[in-house]
Amino acid sequence: MYIKQAFKIMNDWWLYAISLVIIIVGIVIGSMPHTIALAIKAFQQGGDLDSLEKNPYELLKLLDTNLNLFLMLLSFAMGLLALFLVVKYIHKQTLTSLTTSRNSIDWSRVRFAFLVWGAFTVGSIALMYVLEPENYSFNFDPIPFAILVIVSVIFIPLQTSFEEYFFRGYLMQGIGILAKNRWVPLVLTSTMFGLMHFANPEIDKLGQILLIHYVGVGFLLGIMTLMDEGLELALGFHAANNLFGALLMTADWTAFQTNSILKDISDPEMGSVELILPLVVIYPLLLVVFSRKYNWTNWRAKLLGPVTKD
Repeated sequence: MYIKQAFKIMNDWWLYAISLVIIIVGIVIGSMPHTIALAIKAFQQGGDLDSLEKNPYELLKLLDTNLNLFLMLLSFAMGLLALFLVVKYIHKQTLTSLTTSRNSIDWSRVRFAFLVWGAFTVGSIALMYVLEPENYSFNFDPIPFAILVIVSVIFIPLQTSFEEYFFRGYLMQGIGILAKNRWVPLVLTSTMFGLMHFANPEIDKLGQILLIHYVGVGFLLGIMTLMDEGLELALGFHAANNLFGALLMTADWTAFQTNSILKDISDPEMGSVELILPLVVIYPLLLVVFSRKYNWTNWRAKLLGPVTKD
């Protein structure tokens, strides 16, 4: 079983504490080039340190869009590197056992989830454009878009992989063997994943109710991981969600400012339909697709059952 694999590694609580500090340090080091670049640009334009703190998302517009995206994603890449290092050298765990309960990583699962959710993302954006074209402007510029593709294809999977390996992998396994059940790590990691997005500009624009959506996505990914006994489906889904989103759509109020094909110029609102539809219709249907393909059974035991060493 997926969570049980953490019983086989160096799993003392203080090792997790040390490792978390190292991972945070890695993220901070990775974010320093971005902070330095923004500070230099702000000072060149007559800004000061106070402006860096008061309106950080306005400052993101100071840099070239592709450069800004690259520097934002660099912190996740460094976080992923730090995570892999502590897993290997502190916990003595293999990347395979952090990823899956199978004997090897099943890349066909990653690919299937990526293609399914990628197709849905492309289709849904195309449908929104057809139904309400007045809400979007054509933002395509060949050279910046080509650079965006290169940056996104390389670094967005690193960003999404860090979040999956950290929340659904490292913390899911660590909390699971501590709580000795499955529902506690599912609830905690899903909630932490959602709250991690609290500082996103989408929250300021649409309201804190959007956090319900992010927590819901956390539960979706956590359920995928526990039911499939591995991260592969979550890795593929998350990469497709962020990659296609960055390439196809941007807006002035989103965390990712990109040279995408379309730009949302509407005044967005978070209505009940927009909030509820994914959580009660789309995501459950996606779980049904995966469960049929991979023959998931024993839902109650896999999501709520105990985790024992034997």
